[in-house]
Amino acid sequence: MISSGAGGNILNIIQIGCSIGQQSLWAKRIGIGYTNRTLSFFKKKELSPRSRGFIYSNFRKGLTPIEFFFGAMTGRDSLMDTALRTPKSGYLYRRLANSLQDFKIAYDRTVRDAGDNVIQFEYGDDGIDVSGLHTKKKITPGEAIGLVTAQSFGEPSTQMALNVFHFAGVQEMQITTGLPRLIEIVDARKIPSTPQMEIHLDAEYNNEKDARIIAEKIKEVKLKDIISEVKINFSDKRIEIFLDPEGVKSVHASVDKIVERINEKDFKVKSKENMIYTMNTKLSFKELYKLKEKLKDCPISGVIGIKQILIVKRDKNFVVLTAGTNLKDIAKVKGINIEKTTTNSLQEIEAMFGIEAARSVIINEIKRVINSQGLDIDERHIKMVADAMTYKGSVKGATRLGIISEKTSILARASFETPTKHFVGATIKGSKDELASIIENIMLNQPVPIGTGLPGLLVKITGPLTKSKSKNKKE
Repeated sequence: MISSGAGGNILNIIQIGCSIGQQSLWAKRIGIGYTNRTLSFFKKKELSPRSRGFIYSNFRKGLTPIEFFFGAMTGRDSLMDTALRTPKSGYLYRRLANSLQDFKIAYDRTVRDAGDNVIQFEYGDDGIDVSGLHTKKKITPGEAIGLVTAQSFGEPSTQMALNVFHFAGVQEMQITTGLPRLIEIVDARKIPSTPQMEIHLDAEYNNEKDARIIAEKIKEVKLKDIISEVKINFSDKRIEIFLDPEGVKSVHASVDKIVERINEKDFKVKSKENMIYTMNTKLSFKELYKLKEKLKDCPISGVIGIKQILIVKRDKNFVVLTAGTNLKDIAKVKGINIEKTTTNSLQEIEAMFGIEAARSVIINEIKRVINSQGLDIDERHIKMVADAMTYKGSVKGATRLGIISEKTSILARASFETPTKHFVGATIKGSKDELASIIENIMLNQPVPIGTGLPGLLVKITGPLTKSKSKNKKE
């Protein structure tokens, strides 16, 4: 069954015969639900794997009552996931359908919108109809390719999971996948919920030792990561920060260098052996507490925004994966091959490499999502969405503030969301609707300019349009 793909996978076999494993509730291990413990079955402050939701038993032998309880908790979580998935995927489909509904194949085989703007010069780069792939059938003019694309995304999105999955089976690094990530991409969200970079190295630095040095160099270290203790000295009205010698070693900097970095951020501090203390004595106790928290968050080394690092080997290459993204500053680090380095933030790619690169990232990110879910959406449809989001020269999401706001038709914009705003605005300006796209023609019960409604009819006039009245009645 597993080999043929008919059902089950290796995880199911492991859970039947070996161990069910760690339960994940809201993308975390089971949290503290009672005072200092997860459930009342356990002693206080017990933090064993068993108490945090690790199920040692398997389905063949059966579960203990505690293990069964944890399994039921995470089972309820996935039932909620199923219930919430329906409206989310439904709204995604509605937005895509509204954004893409005007796209059609014109008579010159280009893909155009209602305003006759070219979206693609050749549909899917090869002009082949997805429904006739095996015969290499060319797509025909009038095809409502935008709606077909929306449907090919809408149907599989109902099967996608809403959960956050771990990156390549590594517990330390989480990335958002499935439907939430697809929604993020289509929305063209400025900051992804789990920003991530894949950093490639230059040939001479492509070894484990240099990869580790570069990874340590780029990881953001804040003052709180290298301190052993923080005290507020009430008599002298100053904050005293005691540094951890091992932590100081890890950032490859001396105490004086750390003081210099803190002072660069407009804090006034001095050092004495392994202690850093503040100078300003005019602050109230409340202000001292606020200053203490600000000091703890002061960056000491690394690239701002890079929270975690992980080195992986792919074929013969070492790649640094990061949680957090900052393409602009990463480009300045020696030894990094910026041409191969990528981020999952569309806006950062667009700002640094331009709109073509942003289009490629949209295509690759959508592919990553659908592959991780074991689904299949034709590449021509993925390219269609990417081109719809980028053909105006900047990244626009399939939202009322993105692609839909660009529509020339007032009725089309009003039919999606906030109708009053569009009608009032159009009335004040005295705007005119050309009735060039689909939805407004449906409202007025007219043929839509797509499919068989695309061609206009030309009549050759060979004589006068009206009969001239005869002067002689007998004639």
